[in-house]
Amino acid sequence: MANYRKLNRESRIRRSILASLTKDVINNGYVVTTEARAKEVRKFVDRMITYGKKGTLVSRRKALAFLHNDKDVVAKIFNELAPKYESRNGGYTRIIKLKERVGDDALTVKLELV
Repeated sequence: MANYRKLNRESRIRRSILASLTKDVINNGYVVTTEARAKEVRKFVDRMITYGKKGTLVSRRKALAFLHNDKDVVAKIFNELAPKYESRNGGYTRIIKLKERVGDDALTVKLELV
């Protein structure tokens, strides 16, 4: 049994969706999406902030590799978010349930940084 949600996508498309949503959360502070996607993206946002808190070259390269070499987002993680969450041991995001989507009744949520 897998430890992650497949989100009904191929692995390369799923990885791209997760990286894109992670970038959106870091850039904007929040993203509105389905509950399943938000629960999956939360893991990656927390991991990126943890990389920023470590502050090593290896951590920066891992973050760059996951975020498709987006240097602006990685700089924001390491320069702004990491110092902000320095005293916090995990749990950098929260999920707030909103409403069902009109087209398919999927529960939408707001994933935001704490």
